[in-house]
Amino acid sequence: MTDTSRIKEIPENAMSEAQKKVFADLVAGRGKLLAPYKIWIHSPKFAAAMETIGTFLNKAGSLAEREVELCICIIANHWRGEYVWAAHVKRCLELGYPQAVFDAMRAGQTPVFDNDRERAIYDLAAIAMAPGAGSDEVFARSEKLLGRNGIAEVLGLLGYYSSVAMGMKLHRVPVRA
Repeated sequence: MTDTSRIKEIPENAMSEAQKKVFADLVAGRGKLLAPYKIWIHSPKFAAAMETIGTFLNKAGSLAEREVELCICIIANHWRGEYVWAAHVKRCLELGYPQAVFDAMRAGQTPVFDNDRERAIYDLAAIAMAPGAGSDEVFARSEKLLGRNGIAEVLGLLGYYSSVAMGMKLHRVPVRA
């Protein structure tokens, strides 16, 4: 097995009209074509839809940046998506999370959280990633702390970043230092 990246870049002059439009929109909004979009641009309508979802979840949802970043780390750990894990653990540490939270996740242990909403996000994600509907107590506590909109956004983040983590893994995108 080789560690060579499987990303297939499309030269701009070889892009379809739909790919050119998505490429231009992404570069205008983000400054460059980020690695997940290099995967998704092969399906330009999908890439555009993912940009809409990703921008909403990261910038316009009800969850605080710390909560979004925690959710991303939880799902990156679940998929062992090292590219996503490295980038978002770094951001979580910058946002004030202690390293012990991520050490516990990696060890398969439940981290200690001082914040009830962050605890609810972790517990909700845990039951969402496990078989079955999960604990009524965890769901009710999540609903009380996050609201139904927060629950929907946590699930959206888990789905969106599952696609990112799996795509980066499958395409062997190297982890940035």
